[in-house]
Amino acid sequence: MKYSVWETASRGGIFLAVLVSIIAGGCSKAAPVDGSEMTSQPSTYGTPEMVGKIETDEIKESSGLSASACQDVLWTHNDAGSGAFIFGMTMQGRHLGTWKVQNAQNVDWEAIASYKDAGGKCFLLIGDIGDNDEIRSELTIYRIPEPQVMPEGASSNTKDPLQTAPAEALKFSYLDSPNNAETMLVHPKTGDIYIVTKKKKGQAAVHKLESAFGLGPVTRTEKIAELSVPSDPPGLFTDGSMSPDGNRVILCDVKSGYELASPAGGSDADAIWKQKPVTVFLGDRKQGEGVTYAPDGRSLYASSEKKNAPIYRISRRAGE
Repeated sequence: MKYSVWETASRGGIFLAVLVSIIAGGCSKAAPVDGSEMTSQPSTYGTPEMVGKIETDEIKESSGLSASACQDVLWTHNDAGSGAFIFGMTMQGRHLGTWKVQNAQNVDWEAIASYKDAGGKCFLLIGDIGDNDEIRSELTIYRIPEPQVMPEGASSNTKDPLQTAPAEALKFSYLDSPNNAETMLVHPKTGDIYIVTKKKKGQAAVHKLESAFGLGPVTRTEKIAELSVPSDPPGLFTDGSMSPDGNRVILCDVKSGYELASPAGGSDADAIWKQKPVTVFLGDRKQGEGVTYAPDGRSLYASSEKKNAPIYRISRRAGE
């Protein structure tokens, strides 16, 4: 069948419009798993600012980050098999000291958290919670009094380290089956410990532990929530932190950060895990492994696993 020039152009236009529509539909962003509305919520944070780099070459795989609740110090540690050492540094990454953690072993350290008790004493919790093959039937969280940082400690290193007090151990296992995890948080008011599992496929799980250090028996976790974020995969969490008031949680994967906020007026400390995460850009991290709230809760600090990695500060916008 032959068509006139006008008919041919008209039919060609229709075909082009349909083709454009198909291409646009095929290239549109897929809805994130478990809550597409998460990405539409505006972040309350501004643009990340690189404030420094991790100075010491001994931190080769910074695998956790925590801001002290008692000093202007960031704490970190290396990944699996690197020795039972923790490192103190300024908020800009300048080295403040290396401590050997007594009575501890680094099988697969993946997280560190700071906690101040009701009497004002500060502790560090170190999570030996990594299990890439998901075969470890028993894991350990160590607790030590937070070391006091002094100027003369800046010359210490892994060959000539300072010494922490002997660590107390909390042995635990999961109620269901072994899990890999890199995220450990401590509630600033209750002292309860939360472990967020790391999943290559599907949702992560949130497990809760009471702070029962030095009591001997292996503690079983309580699974309290499942969690997904608008990323692919949606449960590949690498670190996290709870705000000083206990009302917000920041989690991260290698790409971005995700914040959850407690419902207004809520009295249930665990309700925060049922809220929808809001994406927070944490800077140009090559292998994002660390995130923490600042001591005042008004900003975040984020780092990467690589050697001499940059440290980013992400501040909340005024009025938020």
